[in-house]
Amino acid sequence: MSDCCSAPGLLPFESALENMLSQITPVTQTLTLPITQALNAVLAQDIASPINVPNHNNSAMDGYAFAIESLSQSNTLTMVGRSMAGAPFQGECKLGECIRIMTGAKMPTCCDSVEMQENAQVEANSITFLKEKELGSHVRNAGEDIQLGQQVFSQGHKITAVDIGILASLGVSEVKVYRKLKVALIATGDELKLPGQALNSGDIYESNSFVLRGMLDKLHVDVIDFGIIEDDFDSIKAAFVNADKQADAVISSGGVSVGDADYTKTVLDDLGEIGFWKIAMKPGKPFAFGKLPNSVFFGLPGNPVSALVTFHQLAIVALTKMQNARELKRTNLQVKCVNDLKKSPGRMDFQRGILSVNELGENVVESTGSQGSGILSSLARANCFIVLASDQGRVKAGEMVSVQLFDQYIV
Repeated sequence: MSDCCSAPGLLPFESALENMLSQITPVTQTLTLPITQALNAVLAQDIASPINVPNHNNSAMDGYAFAIESLSQSNTLTMVGRSMAGAPFQGECKLGECIRIMTGAKMPTCCDSVEMQENAQVEANSITFLKEKELGSHVRNAGEDIQLGQQVFSQGHKITAVDIGILASLGVSEVKVYRKLKVALIATGDELKLPGQALNSGDIYESNSFVLRGMLDKLHVDVIDFGIIEDDFDSIKAAFVNADKQADAVISSGGVSVGDADYTKTVLDDLGEIGFWKIAMKPGKPFAFGKLPNSVFFGLPGNPVSALVTFHQLAIVALTKMQNARELKRTNLQVKCVNDLKKSPGRMDFQRGILSVNELGENVVESTGSQGSGILSSLARANCFIVLASDQGRVKAGEMVSVQLFDQYIV
């Protein structure tokens, strides 16, 4: 691949994403898991319902079940039995009769409607309905939620907590899923120290790996954390060789720029086919993607906001495809901007914003303030990105802008 870092101009964000995704190969290995262990796993099968849900007609209310035809003669019926959840009525309910029924209890085959107990007057076994009823009132029909044979989930679906409940309601005890990705995480820089260590002059605390680890945990991958690697060619090369042997993807932060101590570029040129991109995006211009012998590589900038934005907008999208999961969909809205926004044409800008509803009931967004690539607190205060197109210039207060809501990987 050509070294795009030294090429004139910047690769458009959309082209970078398309280029990267075209080189991603999804995992194919599968395993079978009990549903209790399948949260956030990616389904490797379609799932059709083996039953109707509910599997029988049942009452939606505590009340009285009857045949609607019984009310053609009188609103007063005789109660002849009870139907409880798990203990259905076994007898016969004739015209002019009703049975006491509880929420979720099976409807007797001879009954087609239910009246709630609040609308019934009870005198011993004589039940008088106080309001007119319609056929099928307060009855949940078999298959009303899910029908026998209906496709419930498709291959590539990520399993949520609610999905596990649905699977349980179908009697499905285990599912076939794709194996978890293995992702190696590397931070580079002589100036970096871990929280709890003393800072020397010029040192800073390393934060990128902590943010990225949290987001990777939400992505449901196995993380191999290589910690902080010093700015030394041999040390960085050894870390990447080891990471490539263990992982499907290798993610580094720092060292992908063009400074004298940025050895990551040299190491990767030596080990694999690396296309270094200077992407037309802000923050995050020095983002790199390429292939190592056994894995793919994502090189994130060292500045914390740049690292998070490029990871969220590019690497997560690629990792989702690697998981064999369905394409990631994000929520974008057009809303009124409260502030003037600084912006120069040339790069797509992901500014941090706070989306809210004003006193007129309108969706509006305001900037979190300073948008420097080192100001991580600008993300902590935000709930969305204000996405400004590459050819767009300054934004004046009151103009409409595109916002992208933070998804589960950030919040």
